[in-house]
Amino acid sequence: MRKEDKATIIAQLGETLKEYAHFYLVDATGMNAARTSAMRRKCFQSEVKMVVVKNTLLHKAFEVAEIDYSPLYGCLKGTTAVLFCNTANVPAKMLKEFAKDGMPALKAAYAEESFYVGADQLDALTAIKSKNEVIADIVALLQSPAKNVLSALQSGGNTIHGVLKTLGEKSE
Repeated sequence: MRKEDKATIIAQLGETLKEYAHFYLVDATGMNAARTSAMRRKCFQSEVKMVVVKNTLLHKAFEVAEIDYSPLYGCLKGTTAVLFCNTANVPAKMLKEFAKDGMPALKAAYAEESFYVGADQLDALTAIKSKNEVIADIVALLQSPAKNVLSALQSGGNTIHGVLKTLGEKSE
């Protein structure tokens, strides 16, 4: 590969690192064409960009990047596929689904401005909530007290009405 081509690839990887908030490094060793195709199809459906890249070029793109990716340098061995995404837990759920068959294995991930190194981190990555899930939780928490107050007022109105009716009947 010519030096100009390598520089172009490194620049493209750098731009992709800036474009996406999260990425996963996956061990693609031993994946046949059918599995790779199925994984690419699933990535496309989940809005995840999958790129198989040379480790040395990815290492150089990490070195040039604004963020210090040095904790990931040790994971750049074997065949590496990079899964870029904007929702942190989507690739983790996808990898967990594919892991039932044994491949591909998670090498490392950069999600929510944190590093996750090793395949044992997959459960932690799956548990990360997306922005929409967090917003839904907050809305549910904010609605809960209001619903409690409304139900108390409604039931209290019935109780007050019952008490007044009883008191009114006693005086007769």
